[in-house]
Amino acid sequence: MSQVTGKVIDTRLLGRLLKLAAPYRATFILAAFFTIFLSAISLSQPLLMEKAIDSYILADDFEGLTFIIILMIVLLLVQTLVQYFQTYSTNSIGQSVIRDLRIKVFNHITALRLSYFDRTPIGMLITRTVSDLETIADIFSEGLISILGDLLLVIGIVIFMAVKDWKLTLVVLVPLPLLILATYIFQEAIKSSFQEVRTQVARLNTFLQEHITGMAIIQYFAREKQEMLRFNEVNQKHRDAHIRSNWYYSIFFPVVELISALSMGLLVWYGSGRILSDQQLAELSVSAKGVTPGLVISFIALTNMLFRPIRQMADKFNTLQMGMVGADRIFQVLDTNEFTSSEGHLQPATIRGEIRFNGVWFAYPTAPKEGETPPDTDKWVLKDVNFHISPGETLALVGATGAGKSSVINILNRFYEIGRGHITLDGIDIREYELNFLRSRIGTVIQDVFLFSDTVAGNISLNNPAISREKMIAAAKEVGAHEFIERLPGGYDYEVMERGATLSTGQAQLISFIRALVNDPEILVLDEATSSVDTETELLIRNAISKLLTGRTSIVIAHRLSTIQNAHRILVLDKGEIREAGTHQELLQMNGYYKRLYDLQFTTAGINK
Repeated sequence: MSQVTGKVIDTRLLGRLLKLAAPYRATFILAAFFTIFLSAISLSQPLLMEKAIDSYILADDFEGLTFIIILMIVLLLVQTLVQYFQTYSTNSIGQSVIRDLRIKVFNHITALRLSYFDRTPIGMLITRTVSDLETIADIFSEGLISILGDLLLVIGIVIFMAVKDWKLTLVVLVPLPLLILATYIFQEAIKSSFQEVRTQVARLNTFLQEHITGMAIIQYFAREKQEMLRFNEVNQKHRDAHIRSNWYYSIFFPVVELISALSMGLLVWYGSGRILSDQQLAELSVSAKGVTPGLVISFIALTNMLFRPIRQMADKFNTLQMGMVGADRIFQVLDTNEFTSSEGHLQPATIRGEIRFNGVWFAYPTAPKEGETPPDTDKWVLKDVNFHISPGETLALVGATGAGKSSVINILNRFYEIGRGHITLDGIDIREYELNFLRSRIGTVIQDVFLFSDTVAGNISLNNPAISREKMIAAAKEVGAHEFIERLPGGYDYEVMERGATLSTGQAQLISFIRALVNDPEILVLDEATSSVDTETELLIRNAISKLLTGRTSIVIAHRLSTIQNAHRILVLDKGEIREAGTHQELLQMNGYYKRLYDLQFTTAGINK
């Protein structure tokens, strides 16, 4: 639960936000100065108004009145200019802060473990990094500094009025307790509604992200009407949350106007009575202790000025509150400490590629720490796995879905941390290696290829400037994909749509092969790399694989046993345990799980063994 809900302003969150604005301290100070200056200029206008009425209009001094009007116009122009700089500087601070914060959030998210994304909706994270961050910008552009200016203006108006006539000031302030009470009730009511609004925005974004991404499934199964009904329900809750918050506004602002009108009425009633009872009224002379028409009119202007910032402060406090809700959600993400441990710093010049799994236990999403008692074995994905791959050898992993094959790849890349045991590379625990270095030396091709909305070249190099176009072309030729890329409009500059929608599955898979090989990794991992391609493309890829595996340590996961018959060793996994191990011929002679799987595949395919 958010910490913001319990109080109007969370000083801890506010302190963290102000630290983010520290690099823009000079602009912040300048914006504060402009705000204070605006308050001072605003106070001069009623004073000039009083002077114009009492000293010039009632005295028929047209020349003096002209001077006052010109002075008021000059001050108005100065106020407009200062208002421009104040607005520009506050918005500049807000946008600069959220730019820095968005970069910080993105870098933080990319460093989190995959287990965090396994249980966190992508739409929620999008809401955090986009709309929630925008509310934080409002804290600086419409919140803190503006509230400071309004407070100074209110204090200045009250002091100014009290100096001019304390009795009139008391009359004006009589309804103020009602305004304070209304504001308090409004603040209490609006806090929970803001939380609900942000929650419903996140749910709406999550729903849209998931359903747009999965649109093909919805249309394949003709679920458009049913999903529209679900969307209507989510959208209705989003609408209701906004209406509830707007309902509070629709009550509060008319109440403020009513209280303001009451204060104004009392001022006119009392001020007029003072003027009429003044013995000097017939002469229309100005007494030092008397009430003049100019004074009453200036008080009317000051009363308007007094209630306007009070009304705006309530609105700005709500903007500040909304920003604090967004900040709380953002900092919840930033405070998530689910990083892949990266304490290692080892980056050797060469990697031989010797891999060893020693008594490895692993479970999703978390596993007990080393030394703790293992949980129920049904929760383990890998159970006491032991194997060794010599440099340049190819190890194949086979087994039913859920046997733990892909988990071997995930923990080798340290996407997840193991619960017990050790994994070594060239005799050194993989946790000793610098994380990015480790992953850069392992070229991985997965079954579910993901291509970004970028060019073919951008998807191959992932915009790494160290990878030249010549290197991409060489890798493409080695894989056998250069010809089809050249046939695309624009060749390597062809714009690939999101998730490779404009390419065939086989073409996308070939690009993923080039992406893995362009860095010339010492270790190559193929996770069902040929399971989603047609026969012709599979033959193309298989020929490329036979060349690419030469001299590299390789781990190949495949359902099609025809692709792994030449592997140096094959491990048969079943429910997280190694059931059989050996070469293709050795496993066939065992007449066990591998033999049954082999007979089933080749008999079904009608292939003569």
